[in-house]
Amino acid sequence: MRIEAHGIRAELPAGWEGRLGRRQPGTMTGPRGRAGTDGATGAAMTEVVGEDTGPVLHMGNFALPEDRGDFGSGAVDLMGTGHLLLVLVEYGPDSVGTALFPTVSSVPRLTGRMFSNQALQRVQRGQAGAQRFFTLNGRAFCLYAVVGDERETGAMATTANEVTRQIQVSPA
Repeated sequence: MRIEAHGIRAELPAGWEGRLGRRQPGTMTGPRGRAGTDGATGAAMTEVVGEDTGPVLHMGNFALPEDRGDFGSGAVDLMGTGHLLLVLVEYGPDSVGTALFPTVSSVPRLTGRMFSNQALQRVQRGQAGAQRFFTLNGRAFCLYAVVGDERETGAMATTANEVTRQIQVSPA
């Protein structure tokens, strides 16, 4: 399956789902991609986006829910053994080429050692995540990956690299 929009194209393996879009001004997000409260503290977790955001690509080898936060909130709650979520988030032009977003010639590769429960946007028991920030073709991105079972990081890193190798980004 191919998905393409906003100068990003991805070829997904059989059995994978993908979504590529942007949040519009005024969109509200929370712990599951909607306004709500933090289950641990009860604190309100609402974000109102005042301007267009960059494109966000979600890819998973499991059914992706319609309500997802940029970094996969909502989707990670459904993950288990054998599941992999890949997210590509584009940042603004002020991030291009900065120390955090070094210039590369392709989407960076992941290794099993890069995964940690400390790299998760929200810690989920048994899961592990990895993040890579980079500039590609004059555009700044974060590649965020989550595995449903931290014992599978090595194999899932290999799978992630096979999938992300198919991502193409048009110049800014």
